[in-house]
Amino acid sequence: MDFADRLGHRFINTEVLMRALTHGSASSPDRSDNQRLEFLGDRVLGLVVAEALLAADKFATEGQIAPRFNRLVRRETCAEVARAMDLGAALRIGRSEMKTGGRKKEAVLADAMEAVIAAVYLDAGFDAAKSVVLKHWAAHIANVDDDARDAKTALQEWAQGRGETPPAYIEEARSGPDHAPIFTVRVTLQSGPTATGEAGSKRLAEHAAATKLLQEVSQND
Repeated sequence: MDFADRLGHRFINTEVLMRALTHGSASSPDRSDNQRLEFLGDRVLGLVVAEALLAADKFATEGQIAPRFNRLVRRETCAEVARAMDLGAALRIGRSEMKTGGRKKEAVLADAMEAVIAAVYLDAGFDAAKSVVLKHWAAHIANVDDDARDAKTALQEWAQGRGETPPAYIEEARSGPDHAPIFTVRVTLQSGPTATGEAGSKRLAEHAAATKLLQEVSQND
């Protein structure tokens, strides 16, 4: 089964799909990368998810909808969806990126997922893109927490509730080209537990790290 089958959309214009699957490390003068498509796909995803959340709960306030929305469109969720359809195996990535595990990197997968959504939109229109998003986000939409909060806030509240100081965030590394940097951030609790996160901005890397650590400490409670 090829990637189009796993995605659930047959492309008329296969070139737009190839562009969506091309990471910046594999771009060339005659081969564009997926950055512009990522920008568009982020907006298409946002509209589909916003519509779905409003339809799912007709009485929810904006204050209830917003954190659910943020959880569903965040980089971690996009990457999780990408992994579920093995998007990484279909990526075009450069040799150096491949050596550093680019096919499994959260930031790379999330960006490519958004680019693929844009590719479907450009190939067949909004309804086709909506169908793809709802298919692959259905479980996430159905199970999104009513009290979904920003992971950094939730982790800080967890620490304070146990008499600890706020979590400490340290930028451990920055890699990749200037136009597409990857930040690695480590978060550590006063009591010792720690986790790292990677993303295309320091803020998102902190969020990714907080999400991982929050999951770990919650499971151990």
